[in-house]
Amino acid sequence: MELLAEPVWRVRERAHAARVDAATAGHRTRRASGEPHPVEDFLFTYYSLSPSKLRRWHPGLGASLAGAATTERSGWRFYHADGDTVTLDVEAFLAARGRTVTFVRDLLAATLSRPAHLSCFGLHEWAMVHGSGRSDGEVPRHGSYPLRLGPAGTDDVVESHAVSCTHADAYRFFTASARPLNSLSPTRDSQVALEQPGCLHTGMDCYKWAYQLAPASSSALVADCFDLARDIRVLDMRAAPYDLTALGLQPVCVETRAGKAEYLAAQRAFVPRANALRRRILEVCDALLAHAEGRDVELEQGQLPTGDDAARHRTDPTRAVGEVERLGVGVGLDPQSSPAS
Repeated sequence: MELLAEPVWRVRERAHAARVDAATAGHRTRRASGEPHPVEDFLFTYYSLSPSKLRRWHPGLGASLAGAATTERSGWRFYHADGDTVTLDVEAFLAARGRTVTFVRDLLAATLSRPAHLSCFGLHEWAMVHGSGRSDGEVPRHGSYPLRLGPAGTDDVVESHAVSCTHADAYRFFTASARPLNSLSPTRDSQVALEQPGCLHTGMDCYKWAYQLAPASSSALVADCFDLARDIRVLDMRAAPYDLTALGLQPVCVETRAGKAEYLAAQRAFVPRANALRRRILEVCDALLAHAEGRDVELEQGQLPTGDDAARHRTDPTRAVGEVERLGVGVGLDPQSSPAS
């Protein structure tokens, strides 16, 4: 157990609050004025952690805070005071969240065991608006923004490509007309069996698993996962069928060969980032489960997994062109042109 002196943990607490304030400033300003944002709102609506809770600093499992017994922190859930120090109440945490710990551990271990599938090209967002132009079609989720190719052109893209979404929650938002076009029917029951590290939504979900393990997971880990989720969400929506240029987002035109190459390069670069975070989350799970079994496991949060060097984080669309050809993306629409809107 590491004992953090009060001046030390106060500095870390303030640094975390400043980091989160900077990251959420735009969202908080827009929320106050009622202005929606299809990229950043997702991080606080689909994911349930509010900016104020994200701002709250936790040292994580394995640390105790000197001089914190007289602060409000001593009354926070899953903390207990011992003399003038405050420490995570691991027994209470496991009693309340033990099943979550086991599920997250099983899910992330299974995800890490699989290769990344990089041939989806973000078509899940397109499948969420498929058929919206028909008289009986569903209203687009971000209806205040036009579809770049129009309803008919958007449908053509979905229908002329192989749709292979492995993420249960993304698939859940497919329109009724698009669901039969997916090669799989992912559900909660098949989640552990299907999730793989190339999926953008699976990468964003590292954030959810990290904050669901708080305060056992450190705020540094949660914030790192938030940053990844935000970066992935930008690509997710740039590759979506919407015209978001009014927000300063240039489209990744996945209906073209060049757009597929750009998407693939960015998608590939997220894999080692997400896998590094998965391993850090697994360390927390393993330490908690070891505690439940009466064993001691030392956390090494922040250490990158072997082999994840900086070069693998670079995006290189030109390198991805060959990969697009290897994946056989020459089907469907003419990759050099877009369907008429």
